[in-house]
Amino acid sequence: MEMISVQQAEEIILSQIKNFGTEEVFYENALGRILAENITADSDLPPFNRSTVDGIAIDFNSYENGIRTYKIKAVQAAGEVPVSIDTEDECIEIMTGAALDSSVDTVVRYEDISINNNLASFTIPIKKGQNIHLKGKDKTAGEILVKANQVITPSILGIAASVGKTLLTVKKLPKVAVISTGDEMISPEDYPTPFQLRRSNGITIKSVLEKYKISADLLHWNDDFQLIKTELLRCIETYDILLMSGGVSMGKFDYLPNACEEAGIEKLFHKIKQRPGKPFWFGKSRNEKLVFAFPGNPVSVFMCLHRYFIPWLERSLEILETPQYAVLQNDLDFPFPLQYFAQVKLNVNPSGQVIAESVNTNGSGDFSHLAETDAFIELPLEKTEFRKGEVYKIWKYNF
Repeated sequence: MEMISVQQAEEIILSQIKNFGTEEVFYENALGRILAENITADSDLPPFNRSTVDGIAIDFNSYENGIRTYKIKAVQAAGEVPVSIDTEDECIEIMTGAALDSSVDTVVRYEDISINNNLASFTIPIKKGQNIHLKGKDKTAGEILVKANQVITPSILGIAASVGKTLLTVKKLPKVAVISTGDEMISPEDYPTPFQLRRSNGITIKSVLEKYKISADLLHWNDDFQLIKTELLRCIETYDILLMSGGVSMGKFDYLPNACEEAGIEKLFHKIKQRPGKPFWFGKSRNEKLVFAFPGNPVSVFMCLHRYFIPWLERSLEILETPQYAVLQNDLDFPFPLQYFAQVKLNVNPSGQVIAESVNTNGSGDFSHLAETDAFIELPLEKTEFRKGEVYKIWKYNF
């Protein structure tokens, strides 16, 4: 199978969208999960006519009848049973958030009255119904407060709590293994020889997945064909998704493609016309598990993860995606027949446009610039010259 385009790779990956079902979680554990149900009002909101200020509550008819001084019958705090008035020249001292009895319909602020000898008086003009938040004005019982298929935020949790929704139905998450390969890769805790490298791809991928509340397992396999094949067979029974880095190029110890084939994992593609990340391998097992095998270079891993896996994950979880674009801020030349993903620093100009400035790097092994950049800008295969002011799609990771 020859190299395919970025668009073809995207289509093949997105043809493998999966629904992992739903589960109920306690609302205090739901932050960052994907809501799988609408949250509705269990009663009118607000559930009663409530005062929006501290002051006195009166019957507006009395004001129309010329009364300007009122006897204070009682003081009512928020949460207390509403107090009624018996005669039109009575009023209730009422606090913000307190429920109004049906005998009163207008509230006058403390700032607009004077109180002497238990008598409240005012001289300013007032309007019927002022300073009252009417029952059901925000939402009526049964009305949708929060729509499904969005990331649960602190404000959504507040709404859920306000309607007594302590168990929330959320999208189930795939079980993911993040696997690095290579004899030269050692644990981050160890000190490398001049010819070894500390493993970093695994923690990078695992950290990106934490945003989606996926807690992935980290594994490392040395370059041993039989070991890789045995572990692949075990992992495609245990996990829904394998995210791998390394072992997919053309070297003598790049065993992964053949090991996948022998383990019964069907290759859906291998190699994309792109830089970085050209040797990316993608396949599916007989039991419908997916294998994303990224090249080992850290920048390739980061780009392939954000360009291919994250869109697949968001589509599978039914998160609404919004394509994002930026205006290039400097000229770029890329004279190769590959689609180029350049690392860029993002900013917003005074007119509100997202602008992208590319950063010179030393190839896909140079991951030091990922900390100071925000996104990859996707530059089309058909061109070799890209000019300041042109607009291209971006894939954000730090912005």
